[in-house]
Amino acid sequence: METPFRRARRPDQKDQRREAIVTAARRLAERSGVARVSLGDIATEVGLAKSNVLRYFGTREEIYLHLTMRTGTDWAEAVTAGLPHARGIPAMSGVLADAFVDRPLYCDLTTHAETMLEHNVSVAALKVFKEWAIGMYWQVGRGISSTCPELSAEDGAALVMAASAFVAKLFPLTRPPEALRELYAREPTIARAFPPFRPTLTRMVAATAAGIPLSR
Repeated sequence: METPFRRARRPDQKDQRREAIVTAARRLAERSGVARVSLGDIATEVGLAKSNVLRYFGTREEIYLHLTMRTGTDWAEAVTAGLPHARGIPAMSGVLADAFVDRPLYCDLTTHAETMLEHNVSVAALKVFKEWAIGMYWQVGRGISSTCPELSAEDGAALVMAASAFVAKLFPLTRPPEALRELYAREPTIARAFPPFRPTLTRMVAATAAGIPLSR
């Protein structure tokens, strides 16, 4: 998304440029996957030099942490809206899983958050991200507790963290590299050992939720 000015001087122009950078990073991640996008790719996509991109975000990882917060907020809002219509642990688990399945970019970002995106960023950027994450966990956790009274808000927040960990393991299985796709086609018994994303995520979230009261 190009901006109609060469140099951003006014606050609104700087906001437009930041938005253009985030939009470019999102477009590239949706096309190629978060791990394959470099700062140079983002700069080229938005039509800026890398040094100009760094005026707005300290690193490539900081751009994607910002995008994680944006897409994660959308995920949390979808879950919060869906939870009042769910009753019991199986239905609640389905709401969480469906919201992930509908947001593959957020799944991809979640997969790389701790292993990649939290590296090479400033303490200030990490503080913003971690405070957002804690707030999001508690927001959804309270909704889970309202739907499933056997779980406290703290239990619900812990369940969101667990669901994110399950996503980080399961989501990459939905995007196997070419060699793995060929292997799965040749060896269906191997392919069957790696379960489908949505039902497996739903089952793992439900099993964890059911086990939380027993672990107290």
